[in-house]
Amino acid sequence: MKKLARKGNMNERIDVVLRKFRSRMTSYPPGMCPLNLYRSLLQISMNQSCGKCVPCRDGLAEVDYYLKCILNGDADMDILEKMEKKCRMIASASDCAVGTVGANLILDSLTEFADEYESHIKNGRCIEENVSQTIPCVTLCPAHVDVPGYIAMIKEGDYEGAVKVIRNKNPFPTACAMVCEHPCENKCRRTLVDAPINIRGLKKYAVDQAAADKVSTPKPNVKTGKRIAIVGGGPSGMTAAYFLGLMGHEVVIYEEHEKLGGMLRYGIPEYRLPKARLDEDINAILASGDIKVEYNTKIGRDITFTELREKFDAVYIGIGAQLGNRMPMENADAKNVIPAADFLQNVANGKPLDLKDKRVVLIGGGNVAMDAARTAMRLGASTIHVFTRKRDDYTALESEIESAMQEGIRFRTLLSFLNIEVDDEGAVNAVWLQPEIIAEYDQYGMMTTEHSSNYPYRFPCDVLILGVGQRSDVASLTEEGVPTERGRILADVTCMVKDMDGVFSGGDCVTGPSTAINAIAAGQVAAFNIDEYLGYHHKVEYGITVPPAYPNPCVPTGRAEIEEKDPFERRKNFDHVELSMTYEEAMREAGRCLRCDHHGCGVMEGGRGE
Repeated sequence: MKKLARKGNMNERIDVVLRKFRSRMTSYPPGMCPLNLYRSLLQISMNQSCGKCVPCRDGLAEVDYYLKCILNGDADMDILEKMEKKCRMIASASDCAVGTVGANLILDSLTEFADEYESHIKNGRCIEENVSQTIPCVTLCPAHVDVPGYIAMIKEGDYEGAVKVIRNKNPFPTACAMVCEHPCENKCRRTLVDAPINIRGLKKYAVDQAAADKVSTPKPNVKTGKRIAIVGGGPSGMTAAYFLGLMGHEVVIYEEHEKLGGMLRYGIPEYRLPKARLDEDINAILASGDIKVEYNTKIGRDITFTELREKFDAVYIGIGAQLGNRMPMENADAKNVIPAADFLQNVANGKPLDLKDKRVVLIGGGNVAMDAARTAMRLGASTIHVFTRKRDDYTALESEIESAMQEGIRFRTLLSFLNIEVDDEGAVNAVWLQPEIIAEYDQYGMMTTEHSSNYPYRFPCDVLILGVGQRSDVASLTEEGVPTERGRILADVTCMVKDMDGVFSGGDCVTGPSTAINAIAAGQVAAFNIDEYLGYHHKVEYGITVPPAYPNPCVPTGRAEIEEKDPFERRKNFDHVELSMTYEEAMREAGRCLRCDHHGCGVMEGGRGE
């Protein structure tokens, strides 16, 4: 009689291999050849084929051969038509999803990377400006901060040096240590071994040990006699002011509010970014060069944009996106209906809504929505429900959503927002919601929904917060000729405003609502392009020597996380929720860095300190 063997052990071993393989895909570095990537993905489909149907079994192998010829430089343009026909046949004739998905993958690549296919066939290589081996964390940081450099400084115990390395590209080391979305971690090569380096956590450890305003900034260049006006004292405007000041230019910042910081001060709650810590960055920036500030000064009210252009050699507009959006529906202006951005600014200005024992509903799933929900909890709301239409609408960091859940905020999805019900006094007393069901994915891989057969239902509430985006206050600028479209200033990648000589703009007022680090990156780009526009080519010299890179044994080691206070304690007040890493945690975490600036990707392009 045939004996039955247990297959569990083999499957478990394969699962281990697949977990390791997933980490390789997660850490696939930026700047690699897309055709090589697609070929490797195609070969996964080939390996998954059961071999029963010819289109999948033999067809995918033929497509793989075509790709090999293209990558080896042994093909002409006719091969693309052959590939397309072959893939369409496989996609329509395969018995199962293995062949269909594999073929559709290559069909997508023929459209998405048509220029790369042409370059490989005609020139035998990738398009040069698209492909190069880059350091993942540096490349994915919008400001291109030398991440391996400051981690190496931390490992050596030189915390002031770490702050200086960060400020080489980003003058907000403290604010970013608290609130940055850390895109630098997304492709960390340490994922090949275990888990990404906790880059934000290490940055926070550095500024906890060396306050930014106690760390000297570079000596400013000799004065140039040029004057630049900065409209807006948020992260973008302050970053531009910092670099322009170091270059020797005179900078005047026109700030609408009583204090600098923009949405870092008026949009991010105290429990995430204590304003005393934000002031450390701002103090250092203001001390770095000839930088003056005109507070409580709004362009279009206190001074015209035309006057600025007449008085200054160049103007940078970095006004952010501080106005909250309302939905275009009846009762959107009812009492106790407020945009999330306005709600947070009122709290920051000491004018919070009275939410004691109130039922709060919040529409939206972004980071601003999470800040508003957690702030409402701290203001004494009895219940807080967050509603979104799709799971994809939860664009906030997972850690923010998790923290909100821990603090008792309730989440519901697959509910579309229909209308607002008000009482006899014109105050909101309920919202109406329509249940949804999942439908097909769109061309961008995002899920879509459609109405469920379930009836709409009424959800009572006392306050409705709308976390549905922000917009820029560009009305007065538009009136004075600044080109705008759909509420955004028209500027190119160099931050130069369209058809306006000497006028630059960047950050949220150009791109729409984004992150602090993206605004900082825009301010950095603008500063150097303004300097070029004025006829200079300054470099900011830091004189920093990063410690040498030593081989890393690649021993799998757990990632040190930033701990937070107990959720039932932290939700009672606005005290900072995060705790500092211990010395031992920071040293072990810094020691996990693979130093990709020397190992695996080559030395950083352009060197350090430039």
